Amino acid sequence: MTITVVSGKGGTGKTTVVAAFSDLAAKTIPNLIRVDCDVDAPNLSLLSSGQLVEKRNFYGGKKARINKILCQSCEICEEVCHFGAITNSEIDSLLCEGCGACSIACPRNAINMHDEKTAETYLSKNEMGILSNAEMEVGSEGSGKLVTYLRKTVNRFETGNFLTIIDGSPGIGCAVIASITNTDIAVIVTEPTKSGLSDLERILELIKRFENKVYVCINKYDINEQMSEEIEAYLKRNNIRLMGRIPFDAKVSEAINKGIPITHMQNSRAAKEIQKIWNQFLTKELEEI
Repeated sequence: MTITVVSGKGGTGKTTVVAAFSDLAAKTIPNLIRVDCDVDAPNLSLLSSGQLVEKRNFYGGKKARINKILCQSCEICEEVCHFGAITNSEIDSLLCEGCGACSIACPRNAINMHDEKTAETYLSKNEMGILSNAEMEVGSEGSGKLVTYLRKTVNRFETGNFLTIIDGSPGIGCAVIASITNTDIAVIVTEPTKSGLSDLERILELIKRFENKVYVCINKYDINEQMSEEIEAYLKRNNIRLMGRIPFDAKVSEAINKGIPITHMQNSRAAKEIQKIWNQFLTKELEEI
């Protein structure tokens, strides 16, 4: 079974919830797999360090290169480049989008497209199980392709009774689509603000296009209880299940600074609610494991 935790925007506490779910799941599920698909800002590994098992380079894009021997400085390539990446027959790799227009237009075939390293991917292991994550290069693109690759790297571990928990990308872009494709359950973490409700509506509209069972939890619900009630009313009107309401808890920041899941903190209000969510909803979904 695969559970993907997503949010309509960054900063809602999605990774905190994923780390807590992983800690709770590891106590009963022998084959736990975690994938950090928030590749533009990965931080799940900060709350779950482990021993490196595998490291690879990921080539997710292409960049243009000019062969100086063949080039006659006709500047046709500069004219067709819509990104301003070519000046005086020199290519700025940070501006090049890899579209290939310059390569096609060059009358001397002096421009070739080369694979560009866009990230480094890692597999690590600790007492919770396997973790797959990546670090993208500065200015790199193709995060949707990278998410798909990260998910494929753990396929060989998804045997027997397994559970995969995915820390999905925020928003509604291609990386989010790659995060929720072929998953069984989508858990949306939202926050009690107007923008939180707006982003929740957008990501629910996206998830409707996939055959996912959907749950929602409101993080830091008590910082604006009126807005939390408005979100709950919206969910009720649309027949969407509310998993729970996680209270604001200063111990969350303390846990992050210590590099541990919130479930390791004593007398944590947030940890107690996440434990309740896990017990009441997700353990029922995992009875087959």
